[in-house]
Amino acid sequence: MSSDAPDHAAENALVIFTPSGKRGRFPLGTPVLTVARQLGVDLDSVCGGRGICSKCQITPGYGEFSKHGVTVQADALSDWNAVEERYKSKRGMIDGRRLGCQAKVMGDVVIDVPPESQVHKQVIRKSATERVIAMDPATRLLYVEVTEPDMHEPTGDFERLAIALRDQWQVVDVSADLALMRRLQPALRKGDWKVTVALHQGNHDATPRILDIWPGFYEGSIYGLAIDLGSTTIAAHLCDLKDGRVLASSGLMNPQIRFGEDLMSRVSYVMMNPGGDVEMTRTVREAINGLASAIATEAGIQPGQIYEAVFVCNPVMHHLLLGIDPVELGQAPFALATSGSLSLDARELDLGNLNASARVYILPCIAGHVGADAAAVALSEQPNQSDDMVLIVDVGTNAEILLGNKTRVLACSSPTGPAFEGAQISSGQRAAPGAIERVEIDPVTKEPRFRVIGSDLWSTDPGFAEATATSGITGICGSGIIEAVAEMRMAGLLDPGGLIGSPEQTGTWRTTPEGRTHSYVLHDGTADGGPRILVTQGDIRAIQLAKSALYAGARLLMDEMGVEKVDRVTLAGAFGAHISPKHAMVLGMIPDAPLNKVTSAGNAAGTGARIALCNVAARNQIEATVHEIHKVETAIEPKFQEHFVNANAIPHAVDPFPELSAIVTLPVVSFNTSGSGGADGRRRRRG
Repeated sequence: MSSDAPDHAAENALVIFTPSGKRGRFPLGTPVLTVARQLGVDLDSVCGGRGICSKCQITPGYGEFSKHGVTVQADALSDWNAVEERYKSKRGMIDGRRLGCQAKVMGDVVIDVPPESQVHKQVIRKSATERVIAMDPATRLLYVEVTEPDMHEPTGDFERLAIALRDQWQVVDVSADLALMRRLQPALRKGDWKVTVALHQGNHDATPRILDIWPGFYEGSIYGLAIDLGSTTIAAHLCDLKDGRVLASSGLMNPQIRFGEDLMSRVSYVMMNPGGDVEMTRTVREAINGLASAIATEAGIQPGQIYEAVFVCNPVMHHLLLGIDPVELGQAPFALATSGSLSLDARELDLGNLNASARVYILPCIAGHVGADAAAVALSEQPNQSDDMVLIVDVGTNAEILLGNKTRVLACSSPTGPAFEGAQISSGQRAAPGAIERVEIDPVTKEPRFRVIGSDLWSTDPGFAEATATSGITGICGSGIIEAVAEMRMAGLLDPGGLIGSPEQTGTWRTTPEGRTHSYVLHDGTADGGPRILVTQGDIRAIQLAKSALYAGARLLMDEMGVEKVDRVTLAGAFGAHISPKHAMVLGMIPDAPLNKVTSAGNAAGTGARIALCNVAARNQIEATVHEIHKVETAIEPKFQEHFVNANAIPHAVDPFPELSAIVTLPVVSFNTSGSGGADGRRRRRG
């Protein structure tokens, strides 16, 4: 390859991997698998790249990706070859997929690594939270005894079934589709005129509908799915509709990540690429179908036993699930196509892996940037019934924030980005075995210790190496990077402006020079062929931007409410269950509050979906509640920028944190001298 700079650039293509966010430039003709290995991307391969194992399947994305500043042409990868054709014809492969060992980079490209191709499978940490729910589901089983036909009273079998339901269960005006009618007479005769029906009546259905029928008394169960459809992850809970029990919880990465990590990137993709919304709709529906099959298998049931699904999602995901172009949500006044709840047939959404007659309920959205997921959190946590002032924060790629009490409830959405999920972090990864999830740094020695997903031992404990031998130490996930940054601040390695000190300033070799800035060496596994895991100055900036957006959103609601402090804080979502309140407050993610008043609600959006699945009255309740919640639009509020800038400091430039100060004394340090650079990250001018 020529050493001439322009030629060198021309012969290299930019390769961007999702969901990891890792990127680099590589010579044309380099196999995707080779690129992945050199970047440390989690792409599986057992056969050594010979096209036999198919573990290295990838999905390229084409079109204009404004967020990444790249346009992917149709010829960005080498042509489909005989090896791929042979594998697909013999064993099958999803359309659009390629084998990473066979596809070569021929131009700038965005490549998604699906969950099944990742060595360290994603841990979707959105398990079901224990909750007692009053059972009154929209879909239920009813046993009836039907009058036999009589030549002297010429009524149809369905009409006599309807009479039996009216007389024995007070169900009137029942209906059924043609598929059910075809099975009606055999079921009645086989059951000796005794049958069990699955009857559905949602809160807006004028008449009840029979979804299925069994001869005699059906002793089995019917099931429903509560699905939290997030920007980054899709989490589902399989519930027994007779008693509300959660049989299984499962999840996967939202495959739309390859079109953009955050919501506005996906809207931008649609704007730049005609038909992009159709592609994203198909992608997410396929993922939900796959998730339904997987969770049914895990629970030992058939997917056809799933008769209902309830969805909660943010507005952009809401529109893309429904097949509605989300472009209007990307520009003021952020108009939704519809904000009300929806009741649909599952087949309208191409959800063919559920029962053929399954029904879908989608919770209402609150406003253009505050969706059904925030409504589900409100249903789960009920701030409108609280005596004290409660701040509820559901952190994801987009944070939903609620503030209020019995008097009034406010809501906003804040664009935190994917840093809290481990993306855009130099050694970042999704939550998976081997990822660092907990961090402590000794304030005297500046030495770290940590825990990884998959082991309860700390890195300083005996047996840690053996316990993590299988998973290895592979990177750092969202909870790990948050704790690492907070611990660095408490240990005096990081000043309030977010600048990492030099070895001379901090007294430790672990703050190592990286170009014009410094990084903290959290773990160095290079001696054993493992990664060197750093917290870089860029990582600090990414976390600062994310936490500033979160804090600014909360402060905006407090301004609107006219309060300077909150009585309690509820952390919702996977984040809330895995971050200590102390670290969140040291970082300045949340307003100051007594630490014993900062609690986790688990996956509150998922809990809200389960409540709506198991209780029809709850649907009416949340539909009424969303009309009473006042939405604050962060995108157009002048004070948001002021709050955002002040929140860049760790924990904050101007807001006092008296509750935090009572338990933590943060070191008074400043690293913006001695040629290290300013608190704003710029290198100090030399005289």
